[in-house]
Amino acid sequence: MIRIAGLKKSFQDGDQRHDVLCGVDLDIAAGDFVALVGRSGSGKSTLLHCLAGIECADAGTIHIEEVEITSLDEAARTRLRRDRIGIVFQFFHLLPGLTVLENVELPAQLRGDRSTELRARAEALLEEVQLGERKLHFPDRLSGGEQQRVAIARALINDPALILADEPTGNLDAETADAILDLFRRIREKHGVTILMVTHSAAAAAVATRTARLVEGIIEGATPPQVIEGTDEGEGADEIAEAVDEAIDEPPEEGAGEEAEEAETPSTSDTPGGVRASARATELLNHAATGTEDATVPEDSEKDS
Repeated sequence: MIRIAGLKKSFQDGDQRHDVLCGVDLDIAAGDFVALVGRSGSGKSTLLHCLAGIECADAGTIHIEEVEITSLDEAARTRLRRDRIGIVFQFFHLLPGLTVLENVELPAQLRGDRSTELRARAEALLEEVQLGERKLHFPDRLSGGEQQRVAIARALINDPALILADEPTGNLDAETADAILDLFRRIREKHGVTILMVTHSAAAAAVATRTARLVEGIIEGATPPQVIEGTDEGEGADEIAEAVDEAIDEPPEEGAGEEAEEAETPSTSDTPGGVRASARATELLNHAATGTEDATVPEDSEKDS
């Protein structure tokens, strides 16, 4: 399903070059639910952006469903992201002027789907996430957990092969987060979709079938082809949670934390116009899900994961 080989990415900040991804090798099988963990600044968000085709890697390859996305131009990457990848954000990014149902339908409409079956498909997804009765409501009438469920339905509308989830429970209370994680688990079972979830939460990582730990720009403790620590679903949750806690809480080497943080969010990037990498990535991720480049991006959506 996903094969990452020798992936490297750096950002230029004035005279300083920050190496964020330093040769990532990772294989993820179809239908896997993988939690990507690591300290802030370890490169998790950058890796997710490269997988989404938003950031271009400096070296290495990414294959998704046998398509080498690192060789595609921007238009082809956008089509792949629209048609085969669903993205779920920490901050939902629903369009406030559209109803719940219209938000779910929008990605399909943007790919030219005007079929009579689209509304029925969107309504069925809302029923699946237990929001069928709220379909004509606007996002501001929904709780945070309800908005995230709408976002998950929206991510599924084009029947993607892969869902990328960037801290999907980071803006929710513990009880609501548990419900969202259970929904991801049920979606994987029903739709057979592959899920890669970036998280700081040990509880969230324990729900996944596998975990990958990103340390100083590489997946730690494995050689190509990458071996990801995994368990059968429902087993080994305590061991996974303990490993995640270690991945997140492990103190960095002296000075490494500051450098890593700068690497994730440099003041300038190598993208045209010197746009900050994190802000541009968030904007493009939003565009990928909604099809609108001018959609509002909350200021706190630039928070590094």
